[in-house]
Amino acid sequence: MAASNSTPVSIAATEASENRLQTGYEHPWAVRFCHWLNTVSLFVMAASGLRIFRNLLNVPASLTLGGWLGGALQWHMTFAWIYVATGVFYFAYQIFSRNYRQPLFVPKDLAGVWPMIRHYFFFGRKPAQTEVYNPLQKMAYTSAILLGLLSVMTGIVLYNPVQFSFLATLIGGFHWARVWHFCVLCALLLFVLGHLIMVILHGWNNFTSMLTGWKRNPEYLP
Repeated sequence: MAASNSTPVSIAATEASENRLQTGYEHPWAVRFCHWLNTVSLFVMAASGLRIFRNLLNVPASLTLGGWLGGALQWHMTFAWIYVATGVFYFAYQIFSRNYRQPLFVPKDLAGVWPMIRHYFFFGRKPAQTEVYNPLQKMAYTSAILLGLLSVMTGIVLYNPVQFSFLATLIGGFHWARVWHFCVLCALLLFVLGHLIMVILHGWNNFTSMLTGWKRNPEYLP
């Protein structure tokens, strides 16, 4: 009789173990703070920057910010300083906390890029995930950081081309600094679009994790 009672208890224990809620702390507060502040800064700079570029491009006024050239410059420069300060804080936190190993794309991740592309765009089998970010995400995030650095470098040239003439020379001159600055903006906006699509495809759980830091039942946990 004792033997017959042991089976249901064992099954119940197994089911409870399999159905238990697991959480992973993916995003420290500093990363979340920088993420949201930089998001706001990027969109303000994009809208005000498009207003500044209206003397070169026929951009609809509804997509711009500032009302006129002077107003757009004030918005742009104010949030550019916020953008830079947030970036410096982000870099310092990542280095001193050693959290940079989480999103940084390194050579060993290269082999995992194509399997993720095949999964996302060609309905291939999804590779097993053993880290917080898969190789394609790491490549995207590392590229976004490099684009951010390039946006600051080209922005400095546009802000003061005489004082930073050595940077202007590296870029190809003041005119090319404007071109590169606009191209970087387009690349960052494409990154944001792709990022939003991935968040939608992966579900609400990914969005809330960037608010709370915790993610429910992440794939990389056993």
